[in-house]
Amino acid sequence: QVQLVESGGGLVQAGGSLRLSCVASGRTFSTYAMGWFRQAPGQEREFVAAVSANGSFKNHANSVKGRFTISRDIGKNTVYLQMNSLKPEDTAVYYCAAGRRGASGYDYLYDNWGQGTRVTVSS
Repeated sequence: QVQLVESGGGLVQAGGSLRLSCVASGRTFSTYAMGWFRQAPGQEREFVAAVSANGSFKNHANSVKGRFTISRDIGKNTVYLQMNSLKPEDTAVYYCAAGRRGASGYDYLYDNWGQGTRVTVSS
């Protein structure tokens, strides 16, 4: 098990940037693939980005490619989501997740979830 705490959400104007952080507890962070998912009001949770345990493979949803970048710092037990050129449709609660079944876009393959951080993009 690993505990995850997200931060960095907030209110930003369209076209702006935010960087989300997710800090993991414990000494096993380097053995987990990490993912970011988001859920907008009234919508299902959707995949945003994922990174493999060693950081060599990254996967981004088509809707955020070229705008968002996932990265991880194993020494700091932290995964980041750099979000640029934000759009109102990016408004959602963003969740960090950890799993041991690869940098997948399927949320059911992740066993550990954070509490979420809210991102609001105004037009």
